[in-house]
Amino acid sequence: MALAHEPTSFLQVRKVRPRPVHSSVSASAVKSRVYVAMAAFAMVYIAIAGRLVVLAEMEEAPSSALMSAQDSVSAARPDLIDRNGEILATDIKTASIYAEPRRVLDVDEAVDGLMRVLPDLDEAKVRRRLESRAGFIWLKREASPFEADQVHNLGLPGISYLYETQRFYPGGPTAGHIVGSVNVDNQGLTGIEKYIDRAWLSDLQQLGFTAGRTMEPVRLAMDLRVQHVVRDELVKALERYQAIAAVGIVLDVRTGEVVAMSSLPDYDPNDRAQALEKDRMNRATGGVYEMGSVFKAFTTAMALDSGKVSVQDSFDATRPIRAGGRTISDFHGKNRILSVPEIFIYSSNIGTAKMMLSAGIDKQQEFLGRLGLTSRLQTELPENASPLLPPKWNELAAMTISFGHGLSVTPMQTAVAAAALVNGGRLLPPTFLPRTEDEANALGKQVISPDVSKVMRYLFRLNVLSGSGRRSKVSGYTVGGKTGTAEKIENGKYVRNKRRNSFLSAFPMDDPRYVVLTVIDEPKPVPPSRSATAGLNAGPVAASIIRRIAPMLGVMPRYGEGSEPIEISY
Repeated sequence: MALAHEPTSFLQVRKVRPRPVHSSVSASAVKSRVYVAMAAFAMVYIAIAGRLVVLAEMEEAPSSALMSAQDSVSAARPDLIDRNGEILATDIKTASIYAEPRRVLDVDEAVDGLMRVLPDLDEAKVRRRLESRAGFIWLKREASPFEADQVHNLGLPGISYLYETQRFYPGGPTAGHIVGSVNVDNQGLTGIEKYIDRAWLSDLQQLGFTAGRTMEPVRLAMDLRVQHVVRDELVKALERYQAIAAVGIVLDVRTGEVVAMSSLPDYDPNDRAQALEKDRMNRATGGVYEMGSVFKAFTTAMALDSGKVSVQDSFDATRPIRAGGRTISDFHGKNRILSVPEIFIYSSNIGTAKMMLSAGIDKQQEFLGRLGLTSRLQTELPENASPLLPPKWNELAAMTISFGHGLSVTPMQTAVAAAALVNGGRLLPPTFLPRTEDEANALGKQVISPDVSKVMRYLFRLNVLSGSGRRSKVSGYTVGGKTGTAEKIENGKYVRNKRRNSFLSAFPMDDPRYVVLTVIDEPKPVPPSRSATAGLNAGPVAASIIRRIAPMLGVMPRYGEGSEPIEISY
């Protein structure tokens, strides 16, 4: 019997149940590996973050130093202008090259590049400073735009430049001793620049009130036109008389304003190194000198003010005076009795000394102190010297002081005291800043009577008409003045062939407006003359100045008037 078979498919699929896989690693081991990996990643991130912090700190230090440098050099200063608004000093922008040594990648490369474009630098010093790893150093201040571009084109990491403020003086040396100068950080060193720092500017800068702000200009009393004339005439005088130095001052007798002041040799404040040369000192306010016979004007005023001498009196000048083992004589003696006006115009030492003795030594000392000639003069300028007084103010000292020896004062003191002699008798403190007549009167003090002042104006004018100041006449103007020829002292002795000459003048003498003082140091004779007294040099220089500045100052010439002395009543 055949077996019956169940039908089957061509392909028969068998279901296979998967066997479970049994791992040899436990679950706890897997977790440990995960934690280790996470910790490793965390350490990497921490390391990266730490490096970033270090890099950030390295970047921050030089940036902070650079910002500090920028703050210190960007302190602005106000413009200085003359009384008419002409700019005397202003700020300009200039490039200064610096380095941040910590950012310099290759010191050798940096030094080589810098020396190619800045050959004036000290290579050893530059290398030493770049290797210091400091945050910030200056390489060159006040560089030219071309030098800044050259440094920029080097493309050296850590080497660059910034713009800072630099002071610029358009007039150069014209008014150098008045405006003064600043240092490389734009801080005042001398003159008015130093004054405004002390007065208020430094405080404002420290408080940050000057950063990014335009300040009102500081106006001076000086007239730049007059200043130019004074300096120009002094330059000519140095050449003509082969002198070693000169001083010129123009002072407003009604306000005490210093309209012009020049001292030669001077300096260009744009080249501050010149200011350190001793021959370029400010002789007008910073030097003291025996002024010679111009002091006879003060002695005459003192004698008249004492009431013991009148302009009608006469004194015996026939013989020299012996005092303290010394002989006092006249340069060109008349050898006769001289009236007070004759003593003045002939510049008699004998007559002047006798006038002083008539008034008294104590009176002389008190009067010169009253005029401010025995104490330090105060002005806005820091350069103010103190007078040199005699160690003993005895009879001999008093006699020599009466004609300008034995007491040394500044030319500015002389001009200020002279203004009081001609302006009606009021001593006005000098100023380099604008001042009105009302403000001046509030500050002034009466030192001689108006009547004595009128007599002094008469004597000054008479001296130009008939005395030692004859070469100081100016057509159309009633100029008055007094000459002074003082022998210089060397090794404790007076040297006969070395003189410091001066001419103390004022104009117009019928109604004085300005005092003009000129001082010529060691002038030489101009052939054919064999003499070099003040009437031959300091006087004509003052006349040349007056001739040029009078119209600028609004003092017009008056022809046909003023040819005779001022009338006075005795």
